[in-house]
Amino acid sequence: MTRGYGRWVALCCLALSAGACAPRKETVDPKPAPAPEQPAPAAPEPRKENPAMAATLDCVVSVPASVRAGEPVPLRFQLTNRTAQPLYVLKWRTPLEGLMGKDFEVTRDGTEVNYLGRMVKRGNPSADAYVTIAPGASVDAQVDLSQAYEMKQPGRYRIAFNGGLMDVVEKQAEVPRSLEQLQSRPVSCPAVETTISAP
Repeated sequence: MTRGYGRWVALCCLALSAGACAPRKETVDPKPAPAPEQPAPAAPEPRKENPAMAATLDCVVSVPASVRAGEPVPLRFQLTNRTAQPLYVLKWRTPLEGLMGKDFEVTRDGTEVNYLGRMVKRGNPSADAYVTIAPGASVDAQVDLSQAYEMKQPGRYRIAFNGGLMDVVEKQAEVPRSLEQLQSRPVSCPAVETTISAP
């Protein structure tokens, strides 16, 4: 009887579609494992800047508002040390040594005027070619632009410093440096204007 009953159950299971009598196994999609937490990227270390490397020197140039043609055109050039230590600045190619090259861009009513001054060839600088600027102190010099630029014609003149110091040294023991060791430093001097009127 038991054997016959088992056959009957087996036949019933075959007769039913899709094996309905078979025990069901529920499949549950496992939850994806949480991704391991990535460590936050380390903040970049603040860049250590030498205080003499950023905004070290303020530069100002000034000229009279107007000049008569044929008269001198005085330009005052000033450098101010904004650091907490002395700086040693090579005077070359700045008014601190006079006008020894085309160190300014001069235009009259938008047209560039000719440079008439000297052009100097140089060897290694001497210690005397540097000027010491104490912390918070300024150095200045005055030159006559009309001695080096064609400025006899009336008009509106714009004067801009070409914008570079050939060498700035932070340690007195390194003064002077050879030509190969010079480290130029950009410096921004706002342009100025003057009107040259008829005599």
